[in-house]
Amino acid sequence: MKTAHDLVVAAKAHTQEIALADAEQAIIDADVLIDVREADEYANGHLPGAIHASRGLLEFKLSSSSELSSRALKIVLYCKTSGRAALAAQSLKEMGYLQVKSIAGGFDAWAAAGKPVAKPSMPTFD
Repeated sequence: MKTAHDLVVAAKAHTQEIALADAEQAIIDADVLIDVREADEYANGHLPGAIHASRGLLEFKLSSSSELSSRALKIVLYCKTSGRAALAAQSLKEMGYLQVKSIAGGFDAWAAAGKPVAKPSMPTFD
């Protein structure tokens, strides 16, 4: 029986993972940056410019969005540490997306390197 770790290792073997040092340029070159973490993780901070599509709903969101339907889109994915992003990248490849990359180390590595993090502003009721 395979474990979640086994599945991630297998997915990473077929996923183009980009080093943190190359992530900013990959994001600039991408058509879309997708955060595949859960909604609460995204709300607590995410990479600037990232859209949210949690791992569990990613395929459905891409399938229902005409803006994201082109299989030629350059997609960069990330999650907390890179496991979910690798699984998501594998799934998108199976859907026919041709240019999918994930960020090695994910959000945690990005934040630890002191790179910019966006946080949604909460409304004030003054």
